[in-house]
Amino acid sequence: AHRPLDQRRLRMNCYRPPFLAAFLVAVLTLTTACTNNPEERRTPGDLIDDNALEFVIAKEIRAADEGFASAHLVITVYDGLVLLLGEVASPRLKEKATEVTESLYKVDPDKVYNYLTVQGPISMLARTNDSYLSGKVKARLLVAAEVPAGKVKVVTENGVVYLMGKISRSDGELVVAEVQKSFGVQKIVKVFDYLSEPAF
Repeated sequence: AHRPLDQRRLRMNCYRPPFLAAFLVAVLTLTTACTNNPEERRTPGDLIDDNALEFVIAKEIRAADEGFASAHLVITVYDGLVLLLGEVASPRLKEKATEVTESLYKVDPDKVYNYLTVQGPISMLARTNDSYLSGKVKARLLVAAEVPAGKVKVVTENGVVYLMGKISRSDGELVVAEVQKSFGVQKIVKVFDYLSEPAF
């Protein structure tokens, strides 16, 4: 009479290891991303601050003009750098997005990079491909020797890969060289805040 329950327990136990393994991989990946920067270790608080600022920027841009209602906006904040991506209907809206962003508290106007394009929003298929390409590039950087993956954030929009972060020029060159090996990358844009080269 108790056999069906035992069988259910057995089946449940069979599913636990893969879940646990996936969880551990995710934790290790996050830990690597947060601790692989000897100059400045990013904390979970930094991530929360970046995400909160991204939300505020997107909200303020959309509230600034009704023309943004049909726009596709991708706002990324990382290490003080602000990247504006996506598609808007006119050059005026592109310029407006920069003005709004630069006027916000906690935003350094000198570190705002506007790569919005004037065209209709890209398709969901293109966005899915962008997410896949970003994941592929991140995975390559994590396993590449000598590449400071934890110093760089990868964002892809319409096949163009944007690399963000505070990094030395030599480390930046290593990152770019590795990203160039990823199939499907149409172009690489460096959004780097360059650090002084380490003294030896």
